[in-house]
Amino acid sequence: SVEPLSGNGTTEDSYTLIPAGPNHTGGYVCRAGRGDPVYDTLYSEPQFLWSGDLHPSVSLRIRPNRTQHFTSKSLSLSCEEKGNSTGWRLKRYRERGVESGCGSNWGSIAGSTCTIRSTLEKDSGVYWCESASGEYSNAVNITVAAGAVILENPAYPMTEGDSVTLRCTNRYQETNPNPKVDFYKDGVLIRNETTGEMTIPAVSKSDEGFYKCKSTEGESPESWVTVRVPPGSVVSISLLSRLLCGLLVLSPFLLVSIILMVKCCRAQGMCSTTKSPQDELRSDDIIEQTESSV
Repeated sequence: SVEPLSGNGTTEDSYTLIPAGPNHTGGYVCRAGRGDPVYDTLYSEPQFLWSGDLHPSVSLRIRPNRTQHFTSKSLSLSCEEKGNSTGWRLKRYRERGVESGCGSNWGSIAGSTCTIRSTLEKDSGVYWCESASGEYSNAVNITVAAGAVILENPAYPMTEGDSVTLRCTNRYQETNPNPKVDFYKDGVLIRNETTGEMTIPAVSKSDEGFYKCKSTEGESPESWVTVRVPPGSVVSISLLSRLLCGLLVLSPFLLVSIILMVKCCRAQGMCSTTKSPQDELRSDDIIEQTESSV
């Protein structure tokens, strides 16, 4: 079922959710209409929007720790809360909507771990943990690929300054262990490697985006790499900008004060430096020019 967000719709091509809290997590679609009476198009493909806490009390752990996985492989997911995983349920969102019930509908459950023993393409989706009281963990967008190549990238957001390695992995690693690989960011070629991997020694916010790789074996799906800025960095930049602004504001007054002090000192004969008449004349000219410019 589809629930409208804005009554009779909007004439804009975008819609903003304020505030974007956890209750806005879900699948979203759109459609357009024109004419009188209005004729609507079909709904767009659903897109999942994740909106949650920056520091959730529980974490979703994935093994292997990556967002892309081959079909016919094992994948384990667990909800971890400082060693206590009780009261949390694993959920996933696919095109058909939100699904829960690992062990009955998909995968098998053992303790707090859900294991999909032989992954299928239909296991692709957004996975997260949810409590009965409505708390959420982080969410991970998992892609299960039937092709020969996947991109191995961290399943969790990176922090500015972290080192990250992206690895292009193929099913036939034994026959072609180190193929020539091209890495792309947002559809643009950024690196050629013969080792099958690329490393960014210290990531920055500008490194955030969609990544994929191509080799002689094939092309991987795209994966989004998130880079977070530490709160301390924002504070430091803000403090530095304030200090610079303060210096810029104070510098004219500081210059005027120095000029007045020099003139007062000379008028009272307190300046001990002896100058020739020519030097005194040149000094007066400089001070008068400076005063007029200020």
